[in-house]
Amino acid sequence: MSRKTNYRQEWKSGNGKLPPAAPVAFGLFFRAGACYRAASMSRSPLILALETSCDETAVAICDGAGQIRAAVLSSQIPEHQPYGGVVPELASRNHLLRIRPLIEEALQTAGVTLADIHAFAATAGPGLASSLLIGNTTAKGLALATGQPFIAVNHLEGHLLSPFLGNPAGLQPGAALIVSGGHTLLLHLRGSGDCLLLGRTRDDAAGEAFDKVARMLGLPYPGGPEIDRRAASGDPRAFDFPRSMKDSGDFAFSFSGLKTSMFYLLPTLGDSAAARLPDLCASFQEAVVDILVTKTLAAARHLGAKHVSVSGGVSCNSRLRQVFHERCARAGLTLHLAAPAHTTDNAAMIAYAALHRFQAGQFTPLESDIDPNLTL
Repeated sequence: MSRKTNYRQEWKSGNGKLPPAAPVAFGLFFRAGACYRAASMSRSPLILALETSCDETAVAICDGAGQIRAAVLSSQIPEHQPYGGVVPELASRNHLLRIRPLIEEALQTAGVTLADIHAFAATAGPGLASSLLIGNTTAKGLALATGQPFIAVNHLEGHLLSPFLGNPAGLQPGAALIVSGGHTLLLHLRGSGDCLLLGRTRDDAAGEAFDKVARMLGLPYPGGPEIDRRAASGDPRAFDFPRSMKDSGDFAFSFSGLKTSMFYLLPTLGDSAAARLPDLCASFQEAVVDILVTKTLAAARHLGAKHVSVSGGVSCNSRLRQVFHERCARAGLTLHLAAPAHTTDNAAMIAYAALHRFQAGQFTPLESDIDPNLTL
């Protein structure tokens, strides 16, 4: 699609559709006192991105140099904690309530108005359909109201590129691990929009295993950070948990056996389980970390890569980061870890991925749809 496409005219001519969130977007635009005009193509374009794929409502503004001018986020953990996981309808309702104030806060933080934005982006998938729709249609409405392009972003691509946010050297080809509550993927990152899947989990994602084991141990949601916290005072060698598929010769993962091992171990401990909670957490965590790091470094050797990147919510785990640093240093590999603020769902990574698409002239029609099962 041409950079000069007028999205407002596209809708008026009947070639486009009015997004459901357009009334909200129009209200935002005119409430700010902005009059319609095309944003000037300065040397540093501005991208406003929305992330609502699950239970985090996030907005970010990125400039043409890849610097994040504003990043705001509203977490829904307190709302979902009583249920032990994310309730989709509750998540979407909260997105609808929070997205407009967050957009206004991001604009104020960046010192710009909607009229200064060159393109609007949003996560198109994967994720919860009812949550994806809120950010996606809001961004389309803003694009329509301002006459600027809309860019749909794959949530996984956002994670994939997040370790290079703020890196003056930009993207570095190599072995890339995305590890989160919903995904565990090993990829060959070759460039922006260019990656090859090497392997994925065959059952549970690593983050999913963390959450399920945390529930077995009676820890609150979300389980990953709780296990990480308690593991700090435990012995990682206290229990010998299995390292499923560690030496399988391919780049696939499996964590269901590790989870099952914990399930059968706990009854044998009886009343001592509570006292040994730090050891249980440390030993389980060590098994997951060992699998993830070993497989990733094997992929780097297979590719002849000099760079390793790690992203996703589980990449915030302190032990995982420590072991990756140690083993990459010994292997002579350059490690790129997503900053802690960019590991869980956030709009900064969506804005950064959208910037690469903007610079390549890759825009998305307004009639495009979300895809809860979108793959890389």
